[in-house]
Amino acid sequence: MPANRAEYRHGSAPRLGVLITNLGTPDAPDAPALRRYLRQFLSDSRVVEIPRLLWWLILNLIILPFRPARSAAKYRSIWTDQGSPLKVHTARQATMLTGYLGARGLRGIEVAYAMRYGSPSIAEGLDALLAKGCDRMIVVPLYPQYAASTTASTFDAVAAWSARQRNLPGIDFVRNFHDHPRYIAALAASLLAHWEREGGRPDVLVMSFHGLPRYTLERGDPYHCECHKTARLLADSLGLAPEAWRVCFQSRFGRTPWLTPYTVDTLAELGRARTGRVDVICPGFVADCLETLEEIAIEARETFVAAGGGRFTYVPCLNENDAWLHALAEIVAPHVSALSRPEPTAADLDLARRRALALGASQ
Repeated sequence: MPANRAEYRHGSAPRLGVLITNLGTPDAPDAPALRRYLRQFLSDSRVVEIPRLLWWLILNLIILPFRPARSAAKYRSIWTDQGSPLKVHTARQATMLTGYLGARGLRGIEVAYAMRYGSPSIAEGLDALLAKGCDRMIVVPLYPQYAASTTASTFDAVAAWSARQRNLPGIDFVRNFHDHPRYIAALAASLLAHWEREGGRPDVLVMSFHGLPRYTLERGDPYHCECHKTARLLADSLGLAPEAWRVCFQSRFGRTPWLTPYTVDTLAELGRARTGRVDVICPGFVADCLETLEEIAIEARETFVAAGGGRFTYVPCLNENDAWLHALAEIVAPHVSALSRPEPTAADLDLARRRALALGASQ
């Protein structure tokens, strides 16, 4: 029995745990920490789907010797006194989710958080729930749109941890929530609040999703379609005309074709058209991170303005937004019900006895 697991006793009351997970972050904004993080991240065959030997050479001879220092500089531009924004927001979401579940009458649920890459690891998060006596767990990857490189990779990590357990807990898994009504409503509410602060709606709302290689779509990954569905539902909920919003994809890496249109190209085009104001929201992220705070709020802004555009505003991620945490609690709630095992009442036992007697009499 693992040392960090609560001692098992026959007949002990079942307990439920929720683990929310995100992609991950380096431990510090410096080159050594980035090298460790990128090695783990980019060694995942779900993330990079090219022949292993070829990729090993590229990763170890080209990427890891040079990229960590450049990435560390970008992380330093968004690092906070509490640490990485992604980790700070995810930890807060886990803490607050307990209260939001309690407000729905779902009390006594342990909530923890983990990162697919970096710390705390998914194994550490699951171990933490075991140590608190949880024998049923719900794993919630905080990726609204399903992708093999994110959601399925998280499942791989849960499966690897499960393979080491003798007394395996019941585990349920949230696959996606790209079209969940409360999630869409939370995005819409955040935009309406942003527009009120900024003095009205923009000329164009740009919805920027994290990019993936084009081959993921061709091989059957539903990510591209789910991104477009999220965008369409959000635009419909806000009553946006077709010309008032765009969908694009950011964070392209390497030379292989990625999902298009690229965010950088879209913003350059809008800039050349002398668009007066664009707002950019990232509906594929529920917590601000390097890809939103540096790539969009800083680099994308520079691209738009340099091309001749007017005003650029970035719409923050949902983070600890009240509507989002209510949505997250609602996303989790059905899984709580699915894993619930209420103790049988006297009436339940009596009914089972009578059904067994009736079945025996009929044979």
